[in-house]
Amino acid sequence: MKEAVVSDSTCLIGLERAGCLDILPALFDSVMIPPEVEREFSGKFDWLKVENLTNSLLVAALQMIVDSGEAEAIALASEKNCLLISDDKQARSAAKRLGVAVIGTVGVLIRAKQNGIIAETKPILDSLDANDFRISRALREEALKIAGE
Repeated sequence: MKEAVVSDSTCLIGLERAGCLDILPALFDSVMIPPEVEREFSGKFDWLKVENLTNSLLVAALQMIVDSGEAEAIALASEKNCLLISDDKQARSAAKRLGVAVIGTVGVLIRAKQNGIIAETKPILDSLDANDFRISRALREEALKIAGE
């Protein structure tokens, strides 16, 4: 059974630039974003659901350490009790402290390969790199190793 996920804008922008945004609806049952991420990303897709938040105090607290889009994404993932896609180190750390499970864009690609949604991760990693999506050499090598490439 596929799971629901909340994404911040970094993954959406990166995958769109790489031409493989369709990985998300293929891999996840529901892809949700908060209003601020909708403003940052500005892409409109039927499968991308904008969800309002109820805990404005949590958002305000998170905005002290991460940007508004990440703060809203963390709070929404916490409210919906679902996986968060974020690549920002501080956002990932804050989410984990709140008990929110986190995956990054590279993790999404590995899952997509493991689930037969994509044949290879390397061409997508190359495309992300060509589009100024920063991935450390160590993370890239680990991802290729896990993906068996």
